[in-house]
Amino acid sequence: MVLPVALVRQFLWHKILIGAVMEEKNYTGLIPHQETGVIIDSAATEEFSSTEDARAFFATVKSRLLAVNGWHDVAGKASAEFQLIDKNGHEVSRSVEKGDYFKIDVPGPGSSAGDGYDWVQVEDVKEVSQGDVDSVGLRVRPSTSPLNNKEGIAHFYSEESTSTFIVTRERNKITATIYDRNTKPNTDTGKIMDKVRDVATGIGAIFGGSKLQWKGLAKGLVEKE
Repeated sequence: MVLPVALVRQFLWHKILIGAVMEEKNYTGLIPHQETGVIIDSAATEEFSSTEDARAFFATVKSRLLAVNGWHDVAGKASAEFQLIDKNGHEVSRSVEKGDYFKIDVPGPGSSAGDGYDWVQVEDVKEVSQGDVDSVGLRVRPSTSPLNNKEGIAHFYSEESTSTFIVTRERNKITATIYDRNTKPNTDTGKIMDKVRDVATGIGAIFGGSKLQWKGLAKGLVEKE
């Protein structure tokens, strides 16, 4: 196992782009600077006949974004399932807040460090409104599980990795975007089986899985009723 992990680390030390270069809609300032690993961008856009129509529908799109427990339904049956957990480790049904956790049920084997789930913590949630632009976003980072005392990141991505989810209205156009930055497989977990699982799942996610998951979510967030 040592050689593959070393090769993964060496390969992902450089900046890599998965997919086409996409203009960052970073009105919220949530997207971090890319330092290492992989860039993965996904987006979907809907255009409306008027600014008024777009502004009215943006309230629905914003609600979908912040209702994390409903992301599986929004993204489609093949997607992961998300459960919002508060700072005290309790399941909650409300809009996401800074400091919350996502308990993620990814298709396939789960992380033993996360009791079968992958975990991220919400670093920030921001909303801006300026002129013809409204934008709401949140950023998450792989984390330990708040439900146990186990050490190590309970996710197939490393602690440097982030995902930023943003919905933006620019005049009569609404765009949902997901920006994965500094994305690398988690090679620092203690257990050998978790290490094998995290590296294999992380590489699979980087080279297709995350793009498919986030494309479905982006499309669902802006889909007209």
